[in-house]
Amino acid sequence: MQKRYLLIVISIAAVMTLAAGCSPNTNAMQPIDPETGNFWEVFLVYPLILTLDWFKGLLGNYGLSILIVTLLIRLLLLPLTLKQTKSSQAMQLLQPEMKKLQEKYKDNQQKLQEETMKMFQKHNVNPMAGCFPALIQMPILIAFYQAIMRDPLIAKSIFLWMQLGQPDPYFILPVIAAGTTYLQSKLMMAKSGTQANNPLLIIMPIMILVLGISFPSALALYWVYGNLFSIVQFFLIQRRSTPVAPAT
Repeated sequence: MQKRYLLIVISIAAVMTLAAGCSPNTNAMQPIDPETGNFWEVFLVYPLILTLDWFKGLLGNYGLSILIVTLLIRLLLLPLTLKQTKSSQAMQLLQPEMKKLQEKYKDNQQKLQEETMKMFQKHNVNPMAGCFPALIQMPILIAFYQAIMRDPLIAKSIFLWMQLGQPDPYFILPVIAAGTTYLQSKLMMAKSGTQANNPLLIIMPIMILVLGISFPSALALYWVYGNLFSIVQFFLIQRRSTPVAPAT
């Protein structure tokens, strides 16, 4: 689980690094021409802009449009999330066996790795399953940022007290985004048995807070919607699922 959160931190840092060089005044942030745009623009950013615009026309507000698109994205990722949950449960059940291997081969790291991989294969467990949603969301976050900055209709839209193309002037949304990130991380770590004093529990919300203060409100709104969805999803999955022993 700690590796998973480290991957998320690295992913967000990559988003921040990439987006830092993409201000609205650069050519990269000009409106997209589907006839001349590159593969990334035409097949990921532009469809996202059209989807946001379509839902805005239907609902009358980009804040609600972002909500619907966020829900659609999370629902599309739901199969991976369920697979991740199942893998996490299986990993927990394998902990006693993993500790035995670590004790048995503590002086032979190569043999430990070999036996650990055999154990995963035997029980049909993929230790990297928890990383897939984070890897998939990284390009979505980048595309979402660019969709906001390259669609003047979104950038100039007002939702509640915010102009969606500008940072929240009162820092309310970044604080909510950081708070919901903390709660989501706390729930996931408690479920996996990770130590409560894990530094990632603090690092993640701080990163989200800093990015939320600097980035357009629309992106912070996406984080809040996504975090709330994940929190509700967590309780629904917890209520309906029980740990299943790995296949023998």
